[in-house]
Amino acid sequence: MSYKKKEPSGCGCLQIPISVIVLLLGGGIWLFTQRDNLGISKLIPNSEQLNIPFISSKPTPTVTPIATAKPSSNPKQSTQKLPSKPTPTVTPAPTVSPSPEIKTPNQTSNKAVAVKPKPAPKTPWEKKEIRGIYLSRYQVTNNASEQMIRQRVRYYKSKGFNTIIHGVWGNACTMYKSEVMQKTLGFKSCPNLFRDKWLDWLIDEAHKQGMEVHAYFEKGIKIDKNSPIFDLAVEKRWIVPGVDKIYAGIDHYVLDVEIPEVANFFRDILAEFVTKYPKIDAVQWDDYLGYHAELPGKVNRTDKLTKFTQQMIAAMKQANPSVSFDICHHNPYWAKRYFAADYQKWKVDRIFIQAYNEKGFQDELNYAKKVDGIAITDKQFHRVEELIKNKEIKSILVFPIAGKPEETASKLNELIAKQETAKKEREKENN
Repeated sequence: MSYKKKEPSGCGCLQIPISVIVLLLGGGIWLFTQRDNLGISKLIPNSEQLNIPFISSKPTPTVTPIATAKPSSNPKQSTQKLPSKPTPTVTPAPTVSPSPEIKTPNQTSNKAVAVKPKPAPKTPWEKKEIRGIYLSRYQVTNNASEQMIRQRVRYYKSKGFNTIIHGVWGNACTMYKSEVMQKTLGFKSCPNLFRDKWLDWLIDEAHKQGMEVHAYFEKGIKIDKNSPIFDLAVEKRWIVPGVDKIYAGIDHYVLDVEIPEVANFFRDILAEFVTKYPKIDAVQWDDYLGYHAELPGKVNRTDKLTKFTQQMIAAMKQANPSVSFDICHHNPYWAKRYFAADYQKWKVDRIFIQAYNEKGFQDELNYAKKVDGIAITDKQFHRVEELIKNKEIKSILVFPIAGKPEETASKLNELIAKQETAKKEREKENN
C-alpha cells in the first residue's frame, strides 16, 4: 500500500521545535537587558529607543519628540534616511509669563490720582455777572502802599465781590500822571498824594484774584469851586452859564463840551487812560455826564451831548477796543428829560440804572431788568434779598455813600450769609 505524504496545514511556525523557540526568546531578552554593556544601544537612534520603566531600574526622562514634516505626496520622498549619528534634541526653556501685579489696599501708587471735589453750587448772589463795590479816588491818597492796595483787593474778594469800581478822575483832574493834563492845564494830576503805580498794583492783584477793575470817572464833566482848574475854566469861559444845583449842598459847574478845546480835552484824557492802562476792564461814567435841565435858558443840548459822547467813546475804542464803556445813570426817560442824556444813542457797552431814590425804586427796578444791572447805596440793604432773588437783575453795584467801603462790604457779606442760612433751613423744614 502506497504511503501518501500529508501536506502541512496552518502556520508554518508550528513545525519549529519548541526548544528552539524558547532558546531564541530567552536570548533576545538577555541581549535586550544587556544592551548598555554590549554597546548595542549605540546602534539604535535616540528617537527610536523605547522607554520601558519596569526593565530599567533608573528613571528615564521623557524625551520631547521632534516634530516631523508631513509626508510628501512624492513617493520617492516618503522615506527619510536616518543620520549616522543621532541629532540631539534641544528642548527650549519654557517662557515665564509675567504675573500681573496685584496691589493690596495698603499699597499706594507712585502717581497719586487727586480726586477733585465737586465745586459747591453757586448761590443766587454768586450767579450775578457783576458784583461790584465802589471805592472813591481818595482811597489811594496819602501814599497808600502796594501791600495795602493788594490786601484791600483780597479783602473785597473774600467778601463776595468780583469787581472793584475805583475812582480815577474827579473834579477835572486825574489820579495818575497824565501828559494830556500837563499839556492842557499845566500840571500832571490832582494835587493828592498817591503812588505812581497804585492802579497797576490794583489791576494786577485783581486779575490774580479773578476780579475786574472798572475805572470810575467821578463828576464827569462837572466841577466845583475846589477843582484845581476852576479859575482857569472861568478865565477861558469853559463853563456853561448858571449853577447846577441838582444835589443839595453842592454847587456844580458844567464844562461846556460844545467848545472844541473842552471836547478835545476829555476825548484825549480817555484815550490816554486806556492806553496807559491797557489791562483795565472797563471805564464807567455816571449822571454827571449831562446837563441839568434847570440851567438858565431854554437850550436843548441833547443832540450836541450825544455827538460829543459818541466821539469820545470812538476815540477810546480806537486806542483800546477791549475796554468796555459803561454808564451808570437814571432811567432813560429821566436821563433824557432832566439831564439831556439820551444815552441809548451813545453806543455804550453796558448800562446800570441808579436806584438810589426809594420813592421811585420799583420804577427804576423795572428799567434795570431790561439793561445790565442796578446800582444801590449802603442805605438800601433792605432791598438786597429782593434783588438777589430776582433773576432778571443781572448785576448789582454797591455805592457806599457813607465813605466806608470796607465796613459796607462786611455788612453786606454777613447779611447775604444769614439770608442763605435761613433759606437752607426753610428747605430742610419743607423736605
